[in-house]
Amino acid sequence: MSANHLTLNLVEGSVSFSFSPGAARELKAAIDELMQKLKVVATKNASGGGRANPQSSMEYRYTGEVFLELFCNPNIWPSPFAAKVLLTVRSDTIRLTTEAELTRVIEDINQYLEQED
Repeated sequence: MSANHLTLNLVEGSVSFSFSPGAARELKAAIDELMQKLKVVATKNASGGGRANPQSSMEYRYTGEVFLELFCNPNIWPSPFAAKVLLTVRSDTIRLTTEAELTRVIEDINQYLEQED
């Protein structure tokens, strides 16, 4: 694949598509913000201080050669390491919707950005 293709590894298989470095940096920033929200929820749960204030969900959308959407509700996961995202990739001819492990998505984006630098 060319350097401008992002490959996301799923629980079973992977999906690869054209993705710009700028969009990858935006996605990384959205995931970094999500990680902070997940940590708030996990810390509140671990301290036994009752229920944490609900955190807003992450909804990331990208439109290019394909449409990419990632969604995650940080309030339902006990820790950032357990979190999964709902991933949708679609074009005119195909639509893929599945869950992906958040930690794996982070690794894939970081690897993509390292290749682009």
